[in-house]
Amino acid sequence: MSFGGMFDGAGSGVFSYDAAGGGGGGVHNSRLLPTPPSIPDLMGGSSGLTGGPVGSAAMRLPAGIGGLDGAMHAAAADGGAFDRAVLLELALAAMDELVKVAQMDEPLWLPSLDGGFETLNYDEYHRAFARVLGQCPAGYVSEATRESGIAIISSVDLVDSLMDAPRWSEMFPCVVARASTTDIISSGMGGTRSGSIQLMHAELQVLSPLVPIREVVFLRFCKQHAEGLWAVVDVSVDAVLRPDQNGCGGSSSSSYMGCRLLPTGCIVQDMNNGYSKVTWVVHAEYDETAAHQLYRPLLRSGQALGARRWLASLQRQCQYLAILCSNSLPARDHAAITPVGRRSMLKLAQRMTDNFCAGVCASAAQKWRRLDEWRGEGGGGGGGGGGDGEDKVRMMARHSVGAPGEPPGVVLSATTSVRLPGTLPQRVFDYLRDEQRRGDWDILANGEAMQEMDHIAKGQHHGNAVSLLRPNATSGNQNNMLILQETCTDSSGSLVVYAPVDVQSMHVVMNGGDSAYVSLLPSGFAILPDGHNNGASPSSAEVGGGASPNSAAGGGSNNTGSLVTVAFQILVNNLPTAKLTVESVDTVSNLLSCTIQKIKSALQASIISP
Repeated sequence: MSFGGMFDGAGSGVFSYDAAGGGGGGVHNSRLLPTPPSIPDLMGGSSGLTGGPVGSAAMRLPAGIGGLDGAMHAAAADGGAFDRAVLLELALAAMDELVKVAQMDEPLWLPSLDGGFETLNYDEYHRAFARVLGQCPAGYVSEATRESGIAIISSVDLVDSLMDAPRWSEMFPCVVARASTTDIISSGMGGTRSGSIQLMHAELQVLSPLVPIREVVFLRFCKQHAEGLWAVVDVSVDAVLRPDQNGCGGSSSSSYMGCRLLPTGCIVQDMNNGYSKVTWVVHAEYDETAAHQLYRPLLRSGQALGARRWLASLQRQCQYLAILCSNSLPARDHAAITPVGRRSMLKLAQRMTDNFCAGVCASAAQKWRRLDEWRGEGGGGGGGGGGDGEDKVRMMARHSVGAPGEPPGVVLSATTSVRLPGTLPQRVFDYLRDEQRRGDWDILANGEAMQEMDHIAKGQHHGNAVSLLRPNATSGNQNNMLILQETCTDSSGSLVVYAPVDVQSMHVVMNGGDSAYVSLLPSGFAILPDGHNNGASPSSAEVGGGASPNSAAGGGSNNTGSLVTVAFQILVNNLPTAKLTVESVDTVSNLLSCTIQKIKSALQASIISP
């Protein structure tokens, strides 16, 4: 892959920085200064673009003291007096690496075995670059992927979203569980985002209880390199802020880190038609042992939190925003819903899906109390490879006092994940969103089909939509319950999330009323590829501490399958002060296991349980 003329004015086509403000492209030793240099000095002038071969001595960080990793430790040991200078230098070094890595082709980047991924050739990477954060911690696994595509968004709008923590979370709702800006190192230059450097905290999630949330503390640096051409880079700063963890993002008493970001981010170029070309690069190191074996091939492949997932999520969200702002309705949409009603219904569906994700991953966004980390309910294995052959269900509870948007009482959450080997994710998604087959597995359908009453498209793919379903349509029985459902799909995975809602509340919403007061508890499915179609190879995966790169990656098998997470949130008692009973826990857990078995039978799939 090549950017061609994207980097006009860069001489050799390679970005480098003159941190001292001159023209040589050298790295200024700002960590030795008692007072940090100014932002313009560190930016190297207005453009910050000079020539220079990739990996040249002028661009390498001083190796004699361990590069920036060593400098950060020294700064921390010195009481943090030089932290700001070190952070600025770290941001510059990360930006330099990102823009070089983003534009280089083979031999630095290699296609993955079957899935069309571009993965990093670490032998070539180590020859071309001095590592910004030092060596990979022992036992950690490296993942690095790159993906390019077109998104319906301008470069400035995307940059604004990335540099605003709440907007960033909304742009990637299934990936970013929580995000906040904890400090602003630089607010930018000339009234623009260019030169903006922020210290941020985020929780990144894979929708399964088998994968812990990745908590990362990092710098985000934004730079405009030319008209309509921007780059945004992230890089972890644990060595500065958490020196007791030796820069590895290790465990702490309050949270699980276990991950650090090497230069990661995107290059965005306007296409003069409201679209942008986006190239995403993800380079991370993480503690693989924290994730269950079922999910390690997916994580190794880069499909869980790699470049494809970020870019696909961005493209899908941009399509949704374009439709939301459009005056014309997609062909399948029901014209009876007013524009303001559509927005209110979409907002309600977004809250439903956000609550579903928070319940699956036990994000701090919702206060769940874990009853028993794993509660075994027998009879669900049937596939081997799962140890004891039982379905393992994570059970959590919270006491709701009737805040707007949720019913009062005791809410129980039950979540589990299984692998369906040889069953394509698209097949699982199509089955679960088929209202005609809803009676196969959904207890709310009473064994019958459902009728789609309303449909709001959220993207070009017909699987991206918000629907209103009516149970028991064929029997003629009328009741006061409807099903609000959101389905989402892209090349990285799919969601089917639903919740029962009452007719009166939905009438208010569809007429443009405030959806914040509609009580709902979401249930649903997260469907991901199992990672066995493009396992990591020795050239594209790196493991600290001498572990074999292919030890858990599936060896590149063509046995494509699905990882399916099932989650129910159920009100088991409408009194907030009530105590949770063992019978309630067993009932919900058995309901989850029964649902999985019904899906297994309908798809004629085998199941591997954790």
